[in-house]
Amino acid sequence: MPEDAADSAAGRTRLGPRHVAIIMDGNGRWATQRGRPRLFGHHAGAQRVREIVESCPDYGVEYLTVFAFSTENWKRTQAEVAGLMNLFRGYIRREARALLANDVRVRFIGDRVRLDAKLTGLMDELEEMTAGCAGTNLTVALNYGGRDEVARATKRLAEDVGRGRLRPEDVDEETLPRYLDTCVLPDPDLVIRTSGEARISNFLLWQSAYAEYEFVDTLWPDFTREEFRRLLESYGRRDRRFGGVPAQGAAAR
Repeated sequence: MPEDAADSAAGRTRLGPRHVAIIMDGNGRWATQRGRPRLFGHHAGAQRVREIVESCPDYGVEYLTVFAFSTENWKRTQAEVAGLMNLFRGYIRREARALLANDVRVRFIGDRVRLDAKLTGLMDELEEMTAGCAGTNLTVALNYGGRDEVARATKRLAEDVGRGRLRPEDVDEETLPRYLDTCVLPDPDLVIRTSGEARISNFLLWQSAYAEYEFVDTLWPDFTREEFRRLLESYGRRDRRFGGVPAQGAAAR
């Protein structure tokens, strides 16, 4: 690798996290503040996703997971839910070529049973179309809930035990992750939530056990790549011990 290319790669890596997960909150409030329908905010939020995805290679982020629709979001009005489903279908159709051109591999996590066949068909097509991409790994959590994911994973694990494929005594904390929707992904290093709310809302409950968190006041449609970079740099200054203690001679904290 040429020296300048190596320096560039090292510079990106120094920003910190390999896998960033984002709870994209505040679209509806953003629209309401402007006297517009909530769906106007969701459309603005979808445009913001593109900007953040495109910035990931510059910042050394290999995996980006975004929370698009939760299992609890079905409680919203029928009009808003229908509008969101239409938005997801349109987003896939509109962004597919750009994602492929930017070497972005797309995966979807969540329970697809409740989603309509047209949407799941588009999801399957996009996953297949980008399967060979080797750039940013974009994972979209759609009809996703952390508790629901663990329950579905536990059911599949129990079925394997019942069929004799797995012995009960061999089940440990390394076993369950193989049954999660995210089984092919590394755990997130950093979880960001926008809009000023300070809760995790049932997102990646198992996977984020040792993730760092950032709760920011910015509403998602206003979340810029500059703010994204600032949060990544802040993560890079954190001392992550994973339950351990600083190395001998390190400054006390």
